[in-house]
Order: sequence, then C-alpha cells, then structure tokens
Amino acid sequence: MKLGVLTFFSLGIFLLSACGSTPTEVAPVNDAPAEPAQAPEPTEMPAEATTPPEPVEESMPFELTSTAFAEGETIPEKYSCKGEDISPPLTWGDPPAGTQSFTLIMDDPDAPVGTWDHWLLFNIPSGKRGLEEDLPITGKNQDPDAIFVGYNSWGRADYGGPCPPSGTHRYFFKLYALDTTISLLPGADKAQIEAEMEEHILAEAELMGTFSK
Repeated sequence: MKLGVLTFFSLGIFLLSACGSTPTEVAPVNDAPAEPAQAPEPTEMPAEATTPPEPVEESMPFELTSTAFAEGETIPEKYSCKGEDISPPLTWGDPPAGTQSFTLIMDDPDAPVGTWDHWLLFNIPSGKRGLEEDLPITGKNQDPDAIFVGYNSWGRADYGGPCPPSGTHRYFFKLYALDTTISLLPGADKAQIEAEMEEHILAEAELMGTFSK
C-alpha cells in the first residue's frame, strides 16, 4: 500500500514538472562565412580654382616708325616741297630707363652742298611716344610740355620737307633718348644741339625715306 502511494506521488511530480517547463528556443547557427567589409569609395576632391595669370603687356622696342612710309620707302609727296610741305606722323617705342627728353633731327646727307638740315626738335617730353602729322610750331619757355624747334638749313625754325634739286636723296629721321633736357633756347642750330647732347645719349632710333623730284 505504501509503495503504491509513493509511486503515484512520484508520477504526479514528474507530470507537473514536464507541464511547467518551457522549451528553450535555440537560434540557428549561420555557418556561412561573413562577407568582408568593403572599403568606402574614394571621395573625389574638387579641383582648386586656378586664376589665369594677368596678361603682361610687352613694351615696344625703341624703334622709330611712320604710318606714312616704311624704312627705305619713298616719302609721300604731301610731306615734300612739291606737296603740302607738312611734317609726317612718327611713332616710337619705350626708351631706356632714365630718359628725360628726346631730340629729333631730320637731315639729307646727299645734298650737293653737304648735309642739309630739314627739321630740328629738342626737349620733346619723355612721356611722348609719337608726333602727329603737321606738328604745330611750339617752343615757349613757359610751357613745360613745349617742343623746342631749332633752325634748319633754310634758317627757319620749322619743318622743311624733301626738296632735292635733282636725283633721289635719302632723308634720315634720327631720334635720340637723352638722360637730360637741353638748356638751349628755341632757334638753336644742329651743331649747338649736338654739343649739348654729347655724353647724354641713352639710345638712338632711325627711320630713312627717299624722295626725288
């Protein structure tokens, strides 16, 4: 009798234990190998904005030119005694540093009596880069921008155009860059001007044209 009760009691405890227990869920194991982490795509850095260099203005060489005629060409008749007898336009480039004034001499070395002076200008301001056609006569001492005019071989303080008696002559326009201004008054002759220029010439530019009657 006691054995039957004990057996019945043990069986009840077993049944109660089985009903009260909750099965534990086991997470499935993923046996697949983990994929390696990919490196991030490289970020393209924006290109730095580059500023184009400022254009450098090239200085013109110290050369004497004219829009009326080129080196060695015939001087148009309008600038001669057969035409209007007015001075031609002239232009030039930048002179050397230290230039204080320019002197211009136009002469004819082929004249029968020797070199003939046609046009003498001095104390041309250093900032000028040309002379207009039919340059007006200037040369007043009180004008700081005046261009002084010397006496040519006709004894006149003005421009005298080509006027050869015969044949073809050469006419040289010679521009001098000086490191000083000339102390002479308007009306000086070429010998006086050249004496003042001595040892003060920084550079020289030349243009030659021809003419025949």
